[in-house]
Amino acid sequence: MQQVDTVIIGAGMAGVTCARLLTDAGQRVVVLEARDRVGGRMLTERSPGFPVDLGASWIHGIDDSPLWELVQTLRIPTLEYTVGSFQAGGRPMMHFDGEGRPISAAASARWIDDVASVDHALHAEIARSSPGDTYLDVTERALDASGLDAERIDEVREFFRHRVEEQCGAWIGDLDAHGLDEDAIDGDEVIFPRGYDEIPARLAAGLDVRFAHEVSRVDRDADGVTVTTAHGVFTGASAVVTVPLGVLKAGDIAFTPPLPTDVSGPIERLGMGVFNKIFLQFPERFWPDDSYLIRALGEAGERWHSWYDVSAISGLPTLLTFAAGPLGRHMQTLTDDEVVADVLLALRALYGDAVRQPIAHWVTRWGLDPHARGSYSHLALGSSHDDHDALAGPVDGILHFAGEATWGAEPATVGAAYYSGHRAAERVLGRPVDLTAAAAAVIARERAR
Repeated sequence: MQQVDTVIIGAGMAGVTCARLLTDAGQRVVVLEARDRVGGRMLTERSPGFPVDLGASWIHGIDDSPLWELVQTLRIPTLEYTVGSFQAGGRPMMHFDGEGRPISAAASARWIDDVASVDHALHAEIARSSPGDTYLDVTERALDASGLDAERIDEVREFFRHRVEEQCGAWIGDLDAHGLDEDAIDGDEVIFPRGYDEIPARLAAGLDVRFAHEVSRVDRDADGVTVTTAHGVFTGASAVVTVPLGVLKAGDIAFTPPLPTDVSGPIERLGMGVFNKIFLQFPERFWPDDSYLIRALGEAGERWHSWYDVSAISGLPTLLTFAAGPLGRHMQTLTDDEVVADVLLALRALYGDAVRQPIAHWVTRWGLDPHARGSYSHLALGSSHDDHDALAGPVDGILHFAGEATWGAEPATVGAAYYSGHRAAERVLGRPVDLTAAAAAVIARERAR
């Protein structure tokens, strides 16, 4: 049995942030990680000779962002790549109609205007929604009142459905009417040409991280906490649990005594979505050089609908598409070859024989990952924004929770994980902690080596 001041469960962004701050404050901290690496749902594949971010990819809005300040302090290079909450326009995009035919600039502009108009009405429908209303309910009301013809309604309806899938990893009928209330982007968004997981890796340098230490139970009493793994037992005055919501929902960690309803209720009510990535690298480019995005509208985009040009990372022609919600769960049951073939079928419906066989591909399956059990949290029907912050605890003043699902202002983001790790550290210490000091300390240690 090993005794420390604080036991942290999980070495994702929340866990390493909290551990870094507590360690730098003089605490004895151990981080127990089920995987063989840090980062959690930040996972960068580097074996091709360039980074492929299979997990988190973006900082969603750099204005007034402490996460962006951390990146700048660590001098990590970024590329501006703003997706704007699954935006309809605002970037050079190739749009195709429901039959897979390219549409004119005028037709694209009309569709973008349709989305904006119905979206404006949707905000009013959400504001007057009743408990029990889903996002599907309020979007249908807004569409019914739009006055658009059936074909244009179908195209906007598909856009709303896909927006929920990509932002929440869920079916539109499972999302609460207020499920996208916090879906706002302030400033540019950026991606990472060296890979996103450089951030947690550098924060974790020098920490006591125990890999392959999957936690099975957490006991608490008047003396503190006892955390059990297959490789030993760890005790501390406090513990911070940073595992994904999907792991908590599955009951993979037993808590004794049981968690109070203030925390167990949010775990039960909040949803855990599935959002998977498919990268396709081609021998040659078949889409326009200035096209940021390829998007199929209506029936042509019913399954695979949006392809993002991420060639700048590798310097090779590469498209990224997503499978989220029901499609994301379905594609996890298929082989890589089956998934790639299905995506190519949709692309060839737009570009024909110009779409050659990819020279490389990467496919994720976050819903099947036993240490994640999904991609990120969302506001499922029956939950509320308060549930995110209530999930953080603390319980009996000694058991804390952190991670993207515990940060109500910006759930489902790396920023949320970062900020929640900071909050947990402050609660453990019982005093404010300068978040910027963590990055400065990392730089100082790196220079000293």
